[in-house]
Amino acid sequence: MKTPTTRPLPRSVLLMILLAVLFLFVPFLTWYLTWFGRPLTDQQIERYLNDEEKPRHIQHALSQIADRILRGDPSVRRWYPKIASFAEHPRPEIRLMAAWVMGQENRSEDFHRALKRLLNDPIPMVRRNAALGLVRFGDESGRSEIQHMLRAEPIRAPEDGAITVSVSPGDDVRAETLLARIHCADGRQRDVRAPWPGRVERLLVASGTHVRAGEVILSLAPESQQVYEALRALYFIGREEDLPEIERYARAGSEWPEAVREQARRTASAIRQRRSQSSP
Repeated sequence: MKTPTTRPLPRSVLLMILLAVLFLFVPFLTWYLTWFGRPLTDQQIERYLNDEEKPRHIQHALSQIADRILRGDPSVRRWYPKIASFAEHPRPEIRLMAAWVMGQENRSEDFHRALKRLLNDPIPMVRRNAALGLVRFGDESGRSEIQHMLRAEPIRAPEDGAITVSVSPGDDVRAETLLARIHCADGRQRDVRAPWPGRVERLLVASGTHVRAGEVILSLAPESQQVYEALRALYFIGREEDLPEIERYARAGSEWPEAVREQARRTASAIRQRRSQSSP
């Protein structure tokens, strides 16, 4: 009896199989290379922290260091000077993440000083991360920045020109979402992007109108996670004059999550308790 011979697969079938494998492998590789939860060795962290050509490598290393700080791993202290130096990094996403990492370790005076410098950063999200991190040091110097995290803030036109608005009242936006575009007289275009995640509260100009530099074009309210983090910080450093803003969230309706309303109540209670303890 003859053993049946195995015929080789046609070239077209092999090509289809190869493409199928690639379609599975490439997304996995992309995910594997960009997922900040992927563990790194000490050698990889060292290399990633110094990889200026790939900012995501720096972010990945910072994320891994933050995880180790939270686990109480003392070996990460060797990288503290490098992390503190990122307060001067030209890329805002690196300064933003460095501020978050430094806020996890409240025993480093280098981190404390770097966070205070970041309170003057031109990027609002960096300043806010720094302000929240300083609370871990018992430092109230970022309190005014934290107060702004509870309020709707005006977004202004960067230049004169005709405006095209890209959002509507009630829209939820992420950081860097395009809010409007200014068409300047010399033919240039300037994008106006969301400086932080939030909700468009009011539009003050209409598409096609002419705006001047500095004119308020819309009001951007904070998103719930930002409010929650600000309320948690004020639990520790809030003062009596912060109560009206805090209680507004405690009384808020269903437009705010219950976690936000509950944190507002706890924060208001903590402030009142501190006031009663300090009273003669």
